[in-house]
This record gives sequence, structure tokens and C-alpha cells, in this order.
Amino acid sequence: MGVGVSLHPLAHAVAMEGGVGIVSSACLDRLLSRRTGRKVTAYEAAYEEVSLAKAAEGYAGINIMVALVRDFESSVRGAIDAGADIIISGAGLPLNLPSIQSPRDTALVPIVSSSRALEVICRKWEKLGFRPDAVVLEGPLAGGHLGFRADSIDLEANSLARLLPPVRDVAAQHGDFPVIVAGGIYTHGDIAHFLRLGADGVQMGTRFLATEESSASAAYKRAVIEAREEDIIVAHDPGSPCGLPFRILRQSPMFLSALKKLRKPRCDKGYVLRKDAGGNFSQCPAREEDGNSFCICNGLLSSAGYHPEREEPLYTVGTNAYRVDRIVSVKALMDELAGRVALCLS
Repeated sequence: MGVGVSLHPLAHAVAMEGGVGIVSSACLDRLLSRRTGRKVTAYEAAYEEVSLAKAAEGYAGINIMVALVRDFESSVRGAIDAGADIIISGAGLPLNLPSIQSPRDTALVPIVSSSRALEVICRKWEKLGFRPDAVVLEGPLAGGHLGFRADSIDLEANSLARLLPPVRDVAAQHGDFPVIVAGGIYTHGDIAHFLRLGADGVQMGTRFLATEESSASAAYKRAVIEAREEDIIVAHDPGSPCGLPFRILRQSPMFLSALKKLRKPRCDKGYVLRKDAGGNFSQCPAREEDGNSFCICNGLLSSAGYHPEREEPLYTVGTNAYRVDRIVSVKALMDELAGRVALCLS
């Protein structure tokens, strides 16, 4: 749901319907600078978007990726100062999250894909005097970056149902905090199933991508509606410059260009840059070569309507995106997910 898909209109709408609305921090400073006509920092962007998402009753927070090293700490501070109800953090282990700034009333929730990762986080946080307020367990059916090797995504041992019990055990050993499951959850029945298995809640992305309140571009939403099951693939060669498997729509223009070796190296946004030997943020495979990776910053920004005339879009989706056949309002979707009404779903 990153890079312009889940901004305050979507997060606020979800919060108003009884869910927890989550803003994505990825590239948020650039998106807000364009929207407001003034240059804003990562701190200001997180503060402003969380504040807008929380403009009325309900709960709202933000997802901040560890992989966004350059802006990570500033985004955390901005979200806490804005009174975010929750910070969700993954795409790497958020080992130092509690030490960045006193969270006050903001819940700190890491994302993991294994019980081992959660154990590492708990031990580190306990040394800092904290424990997770909850954890999101993300299975291999999610969209975007996946916390599994490309050759282990389809293993039964890595299914969400198999991963849940050991993660639940680790959570119980470290204070019995809630476990929220994510990845491949589509219907009210799916939610009820995982609650019966011992989950305390669910996190969903793809269903909310295809809502009226989502900030995804019209072309992105149309691509989701038109997608077939065979169009949804895990890209890794070419793939994300972060090195993690990345689930996308096969027909994404940026992926097709990278696949055909038509894309020239370009990295002019720099959100996933790593430090070089001199301590400067300058290194990214998408900047250095065009053979094995595409540029997620430019591609995902384009898919959210950020200067699509300059760059090809990249469409990331979850495994069940092919089941989406229409755009609905958040209210209609939340009514269906809560079991209040039944929608005719494919």
C-alpha cells in the first residue's frame, strides 16, 4: 500500500468505518510537496498526513519501512509528534524503533515473516525497556516486498496458517501482545478463519487499493480490475533493487521495460539509497545498472499519478488481486468485511 496509494483520504475513511487507517510514509515528502506547492521534509510529511488522517474520531497511523534508511527516523518522529495511534514498521527489522523517540501513546508494531525474526526484535526491544504493542505477521501471499527467499515462497511451511502458531507462542512469551496477520486475506470468511486460528486481527492492502478513496491512479485501478490470475507474479530478475522478491502485475510497463533490457539506469529519487564508504547515501542498483532491477521509487510514484509522463508505472498487488472486479467505496468494503452485508464477489 506504499508510495501514494494509502494517503490520508483512504486512511481517514477506514478509520471512520471502525478500522485502523494506515498512511504509507514511502515518498511522502515528495507527494506532499507536489500537493501543497511547498517543499516539505520527511518529518513534516509524516506529521501532516497523520494529522489529516486523524482529523476526526477513529484510529489512524502510519507504515514506515526500515529500508527507507535516509528518512526512517525523521518519519518516526513526525508520526509520533502528530499523535499517530500506531506505527507499523517492516521491510527489514525495526530493531531501534523504540529508541528513536519516546513513543508516548503511539503503539509500536513491527512486521515479521517468522517467529525467529519476532524473537530477535523482542530481545532487542527488551534491552531498551520496551516490548511490541502488537506484531503484524505477513505471509508470502502479500503484495510488494516479501520476507522470503524466492525459492521458498510457495512452501507449505511458509503458509500464513503454519507461520501463525510459532509467532503466537513468541508473542505469548514476551507479554502476550496481539498478533495481526496479513497476506492473501480477501473476504469476511478469511478474516473469521484466521481469528479462529488464533489471530487477533488482520491487515489488508489489495482490497483497499481498489476503493474510491485510494490514491492509486485510475490506470492502476483499471489494471487491477483487468488482471487475471496468471498476470500476478513474483519478480526477482529483474526485481526490486532492495533484493527482496516483489509481487507485481506482469503487465506493469516498468517491469516489461526492465525485462526486455530497454530501461536505462535511472535513480533520481533516492529513497532506498544505501551509504557508500564515505557515509553518503549514494548506492542503489537501479542507479548503477539496468540488467537486474527496476526503479521502485520512480515506478511506484508513477502508479500513484506522480508525473506518469516522465516515468513508467509499476503495479504491485497481492495474490488475490485477480478477484477484484470493481471499484467500491471504503464504507461498502468495510460493511462486507465486517459481515454486515454480502457483496457479490468473484
